[in-house]
Amino acid sequence: MIEDLPRIKALGVDYIWLMPIHPIGKVNRKGTLGSSYAIADYMAVNPEYGTEEDFKRLIAAAHGLGLKIMIDVVYNHTSPDSILARQHKEWFRLDKNGNPTTSVPEWSDIVELDHSHTELHDYLVKAIQKWTSFGLDGFRCDVASLVPLEFWYKADAAAKAINPDMIWLAESVHPDWVVERRRNGLFALSDSELYRVFDITYDYDIFRPWERAVQGKLDTRYYLDLLYLQNAIYPADFVKLRYVENHDTDRVMDVAPSREQALAWTALQAFNKGAWLIYAGEESASPRKPSHFEKDVIPWGNYELTDFIQRLAVLKKDSAQKEGELYWLSSEPAVQAVWFAKGISLAAVFNTAGKKGEILTAFPDGTYQDLLTGEDFSIVDHRMQIPVTACIFHCRLKNSPPSRELLLV
Repeated sequence: MIEDLPRIKALGVDYIWLMPIHPIGKVNRKGTLGSSYAIADYMAVNPEYGTEEDFKRLIAAAHGLGLKIMIDVVYNHTSPDSILARQHKEWFRLDKNGNPTTSVPEWSDIVELDHSHTELHDYLVKAIQKWTSFGLDGFRCDVASLVPLEFWYKADAAAKAINPDMIWLAESVHPDWVVERRRNGLFALSDSELYRVFDITYDYDIFRPWERAVQGKLDTRYYLDLLYLQNAIYPADFVKLRYVENHDTDRVMDVAPSREQALAWTALQAFNKGAWLIYAGEESASPRKPSHFEKDVIPWGNYELTDFIQRLAVLKKDSAQKEGELYWLSSEPAVQAVWFAKGISLAAVFNTAGKKGEILTAFPDGTYQDLLTGEDFSIVDHRMQIPVTACIFHCRLKNSPPSRELLLV
């Protein structure tokens, strides 16, 4: 991986998130290799990946290129044959026979930790301290919604005592699962609660509506309304992780009706408010989700979307995105949006529906450069051609754009 760091850096990446680096359990293992989320030892590196010294070299190499490293931690559960399950059975959720179990039956390769034990917290905090001392810059926390805030407060304090700039990313869960667990007397945190500790939460709160919109099964207006709602219900400085795919979802090239629409949605999510995730293989337009449990090499090819992603990454750091306010202007026949800022604003048209023809815009007449292709285009009488995928450009707006009619809020 060290050899590939310059290529990853060139994409415009700031952080590299590694899935769990620890040894994988063998009991009830799924598939040949098992899930990296069924961890056998929180304090060790999976020997299939290398040694602790190898890991330190990776971190140092990344830092030398200006990259930061985040690892995945899993503090809701372990493998059934983990060190903790063998040595401290009392720290687990137990069935009627006194054996470690899980509250999620389909997760048959793990057993669930019981966070009522302060000794468990002390042990896990030591793991946080160990890996932070290696020079880590962040933690992505698996199913963070199922672990009490009391523990996350402790973990955050311990990590920031070593690295005050530590970033915490929560894999928050789908809202229907929060409701279902609570109805069944099980624990689950909402995204709003997670923001008391975490810097970033997953976009799962509106992911299913987004996925239906991508498939053409839901009017995109409703998805844009949900983005508006997020601004109302979360802290003013909230950060969502925006993505079109991750290791638990289908690839956008498989979900969208066409390649062009997949690229339009990719550009929209990069333009969206929040942090942007580029999942491994996305730069190669990978058509399918890799297996969790078997060796399944990503078909990297010639990294055909590298230029597209690089341009989106540059625009993600545009001054209008840093200092401006995001407005979603319309959804039909194409999505229009603008980061409105004093001076130069950043405008965009996303052809998420795969339409052709002209579109009426709120942007001034003139000749502009499409920052995704480098080509010039014109707006005449507030009309422009709908782009094949997406078009992003700088423009000057005297006043903030008119508000879009909301259907849900």
